[in-house]
Order: sequence, then C-alpha cells, then structure tokens
Amino acid sequence: MSPALQNLLAQLDLEILDENLYRGTSADLGGFSVFGGQVVGQALVAAQRTVAPERPAHSLHAYFLRPGDMKASIIYQVERLRDGKSFSTRRVLALQHGKPIFTLSGSFQHEEQGLDHQAQAPEAPPPESLPTEQELREQLAEKVPEPLRRFLKREVGIEMRPVAPVDFFTPERREPVQQVWLRAKHPLPDEPALHRALLAYASDFNLLGTSLLPHGITFFQGNLQGASLDHALWFHRPFRIDDWILYHMESPSASGARGFNQGGFYDRQGRRIASSAQEGLLRLRVGTPTG
Repeated sequence: MSPALQNLLAQLDLEILDENLYRGTSADLGGFSVFGGQVVGQALVAAQRTVAPERPAHSLHAYFLRPGDMKASIIYQVERLRDGKSFSTRRVLALQHGKPIFTLSGSFQHEEQGLDHQAQAPEAPPPESLPTEQELREQLAEKVPEPLRRFLKREVGIEMRPVAPVDFFTPERREPVQQVWLRAKHPLPDEPALHRALLAYASDFNLLGTSLLPHGITFFQGNLQGASLDHALWFHRPFRIDDWILYHMESPSASGARGFNQGGFYDRQGRRIASSAQEGLLRLRVGTPTG
C-alpha cells in the first residue's frame, strides 16, 4: 500500500477521547490550511461511529467556518439528534483552539428497496488512456518556485486522472465542465463506511475550480482568494472507491464573489453512485496582477 494512502487511512481512524468525542490529525497537502475534504471525511467517520453499522450515511450537509490549522489536532464533537425506526441524524462540530472551524449534519438510513432510476451517465474516455494528475504536476514542478513545487509534488492517497487537464499557469477559457477519474491507490477492506468516508474526502478535489474555467483563471495566478464555504454530498448506491469512479463536475453559476458547483459520481458500469454540491468564495484581489 502506498504511504500516502496509509497516512490517509490513519487520519480517518480517529482517536476516541470519550463518548461522542473524537480527535483527528491533519496532513499538509501544500496549501495554507487544512484540506476541506479531510475535515468532511473525518467528521463523517465521527458521526458514523455513533450509528449502527447497518445504517450507512445517505447524505451530509456541511459548512466551513474557519481555516483549519494543520499543526493542531481537530476535536470532533458528535450530537445524537435522533434515532428513528429507519433514519438516524447526527450533528458534528469540529473544534480547534477552542473555536468551531466546521460543522456537519448527516443522515443515516437502514438500507431499503424502492423506486430506482437515474439520468444517463456522461461519456468519458477510459481512465487507462489518461495520465495521472501526479504525472502532470511533476512535469511542471521543476519550472516553478519552491513553494509551488512543494504543492505540485504532494502525494495523496487518491489517484486522479483528469480527462481534460487545466493548464495551471496559462489557462484558456472553456465551458464550466470537467471530469476526473479517481480511485484509492490500493485495494481496501470491504467496509462500506470506509469507502463513503474516502469518497467524501475526494469529493472536495477539483470541485471549486470548476467555477474558474469560463474565466481563464486558476488559483496559481496570485490574484484570487478562494475557499470552500459549504459542502453537500448524497450517497445513492453501493460502491467501492478502490475501483475507478468518474467525477463529472459542472458550475451552473458564479456571482457575488461566490461560485456554485455540482458533481455526479459514476462507476465503470455507468451507475450514479453519489452527488455533490458546493459553493465557494472566489474573490478577485483588486490591483493584483495575474500570473
């Protein structure tokens, strides 16, 4: 197993402090604060540990309140709002330095049979025909200053293969649609809650950047302040994240210094396994040159 995936699994295996109270650590992915997907994944793990295993998560809704400090641990406090005959509801508060940095509400359902339909899956080339995002980043790494080089060379436990890679430094304007194939870098245990937590983690990669595509801007150009504001995720069907999943992302709107994005996850058979939505801050710094 790759060290990056081992570290990610260790981060999701939260330390139990007390009943409904957990502690997690962070990884430096080259940014200025804790990666949002990490907090989403850890909060989901904390909530799931207070729910019966036969009730997997079917949805979560979260808000990012403050930037997370990568050097400090994160305390996850779970509130058990309701346990009904079919559904359980939890609220999770993530704390650092005595202040909330993130909040998540999650709903868990006993598996049931019912009506079943979905929209047609989008077309995409097979992942085996595409270079990995890591390979694309390493091609650029030697051409940039050291702070950016560290970011480009970072390794994560999720392998990603973009269908139409974005040029980080000289992007072209294009439709606000992008696709990325993703999977865990090594086979994983048959634990549905773990696969959901890893998909929650991966769902924050690339999503906010979809809003930038029609404007020919990236976060590398120095004139943009960006941050996730909220995040929602719905799980529709069983899946394994150690097999290829297509993440199809679109941005229907950007206004008021915010970009709205939504995504759909599809397995190799074209089944829609999950959906995501996110709004993020996109604030142009006045007087700062691009580049």
